[in-house]
Amino acid sequence: MDPDPLPNLFLLALEPSISVSSIALISFILVALLFLSAVLAGSEVAFFSLNADQRISLRESELGSEKKVSQLLDKPQQLLATLLIAINFINIIFITLANYLTSMVLGQQSMETLLVTLFLLFGVTFIITFFGELIPKVWAQQNNLNFARYSAPLISFLNFVFAPLSKALLGISGLIEKRVKKKSYTLTSQELNQALEITTDENTSDREKDILRGILNFGNISVKSVMQARRDIVAFDTSMNFHELMDLINKNGYSRVPVYNETIDKIEGILYIKDLLKHIDQDEKFDWLPLLHSPFFVPENKKIDDLLYDFQEKRVHMAVIVNEYGETEGLVTMEDIIEEIVGEINDEFDEVEADYKKIGDNIYVFEAKTSLNDFCRVFEIEASYFEKAKGESETLAGLIIELFGRIPSAGEEIEFEDFTFKVQSVDTRRIKKVRVTQRVSADQDDSQN
Repeated sequence: MDPDPLPNLFLLALEPSISVSSIALISFILVALLFLSAVLAGSEVAFFSLNADQRISLRESELGSEKKVSQLLDKPQQLLATLLIAINFINIIFITLANYLTSMVLGQQSMETLLVTLFLLFGVTFIITFFGELIPKVWAQQNNLNFARYSAPLISFLNFVFAPLSKALLGISGLIEKRVKKKSYTLTSQELNQALEITTDENTSDREKDILRGILNFGNISVKSVMQARRDIVAFDTSMNFHELMDLINKNGYSRVPVYNETIDKIEGILYIKDLLKHIDQDEKFDWLPLLHSPFFVPENKKIDDLLYDFQEKRVHMAVIVNEYGETEGLVTMEDIIEEIVGEINDEFDEVEADYKKIGDNIYVFEAKTSLNDFCRVFEIEASYFEKAKGESETLAGLIIELFGRIPSAGEEIEFEDFTFKVQSVDTRRIKKVRVTQRVSADQDDSQN
């Protein structure tokens, strides 16, 4: 009996007939694992890059594969956990088998050499990254719907297999998240405003306080609150000849004006008046439409801090506000956004018109078209003061109509919180002027005095 059988067994394992078949089998398994890793990596991109329209289409589809995609997306956290677990699991098996295959081909002793170690480190890393991550993710990004549809059965199976592990990991993640939330402290806009009042002293001017309040409330203001309403938009029709256009430009004095075709809901572009300067001597037949710049459309619920970033990125100064039906609601300019921080900006061409006039102690007369945002700024109250009553309206007139439930007649009045609103003038379609009386407590009155 051989006292040391291990060397004989090792030599037996390296016999050509056995080693070739083993190498072929392991190589096939490695290719299959690399393919699975690529499918899973591509699926991660494909599933989470589907847009809202594609998700609606999948939800309404009768195809089984598309229903599976929709069902998987209903639990995005579990889907992501399953994909990450499966990708890591497959990659670990791939690395282990690659190491074993190398030891079979080169021998156990050669595994100790630096060259072989470096080959395994960089070679396997390159193969997994390039073929198992980069290429499938690029392809999946360009064909996300098809990729998600074809990989959905495999992902559904893995979702079932790894469900216990993924749920356990999500549970641990939830516990950690709750602990972090308990330790963190978030300040509301109201608390920040109160902190501002406490920390500012007599050396801080009212102007500085207004700017600081504007900065604090900046991220909570929607473009609908600061836009120039549809009825006040100055716009030009594409059918105008050049002389008619120049005449209107001289009368209005704006530097940028939207241009529409037939109706204000069909804005074709924005005309920059500076582009007309070198054509000022042209006759009335001059074709000025090629000078238009592409319009920038934004939804009415967009926040002005996001819009300011878009203005900077796209290098534009005007946005057309549209509603859910694509109809034009108003215009917002860079100046409108900046005014929310620094206050009203007037140049030599602006007609300075006060939106309100103080006629007594805590008694004012407001233009009904005044935005609620500006109204709150006058009385130094929170922008959300009328949130419960204003509905979808953003102007003083809209608030009053919401409070009455109809268009009131002149002389009617209504109360809300500390304010009494009395309609002073109105026509058949809109409110024009409103008398506002603010009730002030004795403590507030003493502080004002």
